[in-house]
Amino acid sequence: MGDAVSRPAGTRRRGAALEEVILEAAWEELKEVGFANLTVANVAVRARTGKQVLYRRWPNRAWLALAAINHHAEPPLAVPEDTGSLRGDILALLDVAARRLDGFDPSLLRTILAEEDGAQDGPSSSAVAHLIAAGPLVKVLIQRAVARGELSDAPIPERVLDVVATLGRHEFMIAARPDDGSSVADVLRRPFTEMVDQVILPLLLAYAPPTE
Repeated sequence: MGDAVSRPAGTRRRGAALEEVILEAAWEELKEVGFANLTVANVAVRARTGKQVLYRRWPNRAWLALAAINHHAEPPLAVPEDTGSLRGDILALLDVAARRLDGFDPSLLRTILAEEDGAQDGPSSSAVAHLIAAGPLVKVLIQRAVARGELSDAPIPERVLDVVATLGRHEFMIAARPDDGSSVADVLRRPFTEMVDQVILPLLLAYAPPTE
């Protein structure tokens, strides 16, 4: 099959419009054939463009699949309303993140990442960072906690602030898709609560204990 794909005159697409078409085509391919049978060539045919157009944006099919999944996720996270406590705020943020991912089977992401594990141009766990992009929002929750007196204004390292998103992604990736009709968000509620109570809150309090 040649790389060039014919289109009617006057239908040349560029930039965001072309990327939208490609990601929609990749999503449809994922739904129809699954990641195991996904090919860049078939996505290009469905999108009525050339393979090299896709490769200029995504180096391999795993990156393309992740981009398509992110494209169809719920809108990006927003800061949840103030619950009155740091614990409640972090749990609310994680719940929003879990609901954003609720339409996706965690095993699909595991399969995508496993294919390219260790490859120089393949995705790693950081490639799904955008799926639970809680990091910047944690700073807002910390500011609330300082204003309430739950934490002091002592500096907290960026790596510590990243723990919420990092552990959240880990729990999602190892979760099993429920077969009883419950949501992934329901499955994650208990491990997220344990994560906050046993790791995140003790860590934050160690760096910024409240002043007497």
